Amino acid sequence: MNGLFPQGSGPSTESGHSLINHDNLNQAQYEAATTINGPALVIAGAGSGKTRTLIYRVAYLLEQGVAPERILLLTFTRKAAQEMLSRAADLLAHSCAGVKSGTFHAVSSGILRRYGHLLGYTPQFTVLDRGDTEGIINLLKSAMDLSGAGRQFPSKRAIANLFGQVVNKNQSLDEIINERYWHLSDFIDELSTIRRDYQQFKLAHNLMDYDDLLVNLRRLLSEFPEAGADIAARFSYIMVDEYQDTNHIQAEIIRLLARPHGNIMAVGDDSQSIYSFRGADFRNIMEFPEVFPQTRIIRLEENYRSTEPILNLTNNIIEHAREKYTKNLFTSINGGEKPIIYEARNDGDQAAYVGQHIAKLMADGMAAEEIAVLFRSGFHSYKLELELGKRGLAFEKRGGLKLTETAHIKDVISYLRVVYNPNDSLAWHRILLLLNKVGAKTAQRIVNTITGDDPFGALAAYKPAKSWQAGFTALKDMLLQLLELDSPARQFDLIMAYYQDIFERVFHDDYPKRQPDLEQLREIIAEYNDLESFLEDSSLDPPTADHTPHAREAGKLILSTVHSAKGLEWEAVFIINLAEGKFPSGMAKTPEEIEEERRLLYVAATRAKKKLYLVYPRMAASPGRYQEPVLISRFLDELDPNLTMRAKKDFRPAPVIDTASLPPGRPQRIKAGNDNDLLHKHVRHQFFGRGEIVKIIKSRTVQIFFARHGQKIINLDYAKLEILD
Repeated sequence: MNGLFPQGSGPSTESGHSLINHDNLNQAQYEAATTINGPALVIAGAGSGKTRTLIYRVAYLLEQGVAPERILLLTFTRKAAQEMLSRAADLLAHSCAGVKSGTFHAVSSGILRRYGHLLGYTPQFTVLDRGDTEGIINLLKSAMDLSGAGRQFPSKRAIANLFGQVVNKNQSLDEIINERYWHLSDFIDELSTIRRDYQQFKLAHNLMDYDDLLVNLRRLLSEFPEAGADIAARFSYIMVDEYQDTNHIQAEIIRLLARPHGNIMAVGDDSQSIYSFRGADFRNIMEFPEVFPQTRIIRLEENYRSTEPILNLTNNIIEHAREKYTKNLFTSINGGEKPIIYEARNDGDQAAYVGQHIAKLMADGMAAEEIAVLFRSGFHSYKLELELGKRGLAFEKRGGLKLTETAHIKDVISYLRVVYNPNDSLAWHRILLLLNKVGAKTAQRIVNTITGDDPFGALAAYKPAKSWQAGFTALKDMLLQLLELDSPARQFDLIMAYYQDIFERVFHDDYPKRQPDLEQLREIIAEYNDLESFLEDSSLDPPTADHTPHAREAGKLILSTVHSAKGLEWEAVFIINLAEGKFPSGMAKTPEEIEEERRLLYVAATRAKKKLYLVYPRMAASPGRYQEPVLISRFLDELDPNLTMRAKKDFRPAPVIDTASLPPGRPQRIKAGNDNDLLHKHVRHQFFGRGEIVKIIKSRTVQIFFARHGQKIINLDYAKLEILD
């Protein structure tokens, strides 16, 4: 066995031959599968056979004579654990039922049934699901005096989210609110009280929620030495899958369980650590060798998924990471095309390019379900959804709702629907229910009264109750004004002037997160000249396919956020909106957040097997509905140009010119005059270099797009600019 085992000590079957050999594992996989003593960290690159390696390691341990009940396999889904043990049993031709496996939460629950009495619980404690948790929180809220003028206390769902983040992110409630939910800062005292009462309620009623399962297991292991030693002694060999996705409590549990023997193997990929919003901590995998001294690091680098040109690019993406385990993915798959970069004119051109090339791939024989379009955020695909609908290309969307499926987008479109079709009773019902003090019965009574020959005339004549008269009058006035406007863009602006306050009231828990959806809708509507065309295009049928991670419906391509695409693969992958502010997200501010955005792109690119397209718009619609230049994603900008091909395009932006190469100019202050004459003129600034005036902000103040520095607001009375054309 190549000297990896002492003579005569290698694993064997009844025939004397081990199932774990170089015929079914490559060298790195073999090393990982047969390294069982001491700590080991397996850095498993994308598509490198991580699951196969874990399966063979379980089989190897059992072949070595390790008792099944001494093995602990921790995964992030029950299905993954079951599949691994089933395949290991197939290898060995006998059951692996004795192996302890499952998710962190399931394993914790089993242990707490036996030892929970030390924490004040009986073995019959109930594990709360999310609905139970929210129900208790609602009960505690109701017992408090939370009234007050203008106060909109967070919902039970939002509070449950907050409490979960306290545990998973290892931060105090104050820190969570001040960093991420600043709009709820007025309620910190009440929320702290509810959290305290919630903890007491659970203990008094023999209840644990999902977070308690981890917190209480850690307490047993760290605060009760005898119980902790007994629990840890049960497992002599521990394996953890997807270690990069562990949070701080899970990593601490692993450390405590492995403390007696150190036989711990963590398998994961630091380059695919993308779930910090769920509490996953990138530091866990990076600091594993420090937590477990003398760790053996094994790298799985042979990729069985992608062609060499795609891997060359993905290696280049992650090469620029500030902190990483260096690895270089390679493959024995021959051939392949370089990934293609397409610089679109704008969002519409981007959608048209992707739609056209998807249609071509399908015409050339590629199955629709083998094609995916990936994006950073769910609302980034709205324009593409409309394009695919026009082309008759069926799709399934994952990791975000389609344009007409989010509640706030439905609200706005409902106002437009009643203008287009005054007898649309469903839309009327929706917008009436948004009024304060109007319930379902009242809304239905109004709808019954106004729908008919002259709905808006009946609306104007309707006599509201005094308690909701003000809101009804405001709605009526807005709708009557809406009828006078002939532009969908102007209609949208009027709706938003009316709806914004309602939006913040109805979605007070998370309206800052929902706001970008409305801004995206604004951009889409801006390109329509008539309401009928917009409503027709936006009424796409929602997907009906099975949304389990690996299920695919024949004949439907996939639109997905990158987060929802992890672990999957397709023949062809398009990654869109690779522009600053979109990918990386404009919400990513800190160096750590930017690095996670880089890893997101790496995950997206490594989903492609044969074809990879990287697409970005050079211009984008602003809130004012004019086109503004946008910067190419920094992650594309830093790539080796020899690793990609540039797609042909009609649009070419102004070239980036090094100001040092220009002849000496005579910058001077631009004299007062008609500022509108300056629009779209090219200028040179002494520091920022060459740029283009794209917007008149106000008198003597303009917005300039500089090729190397992005958007800048410049006062013409102070800045010295040279007009170049």
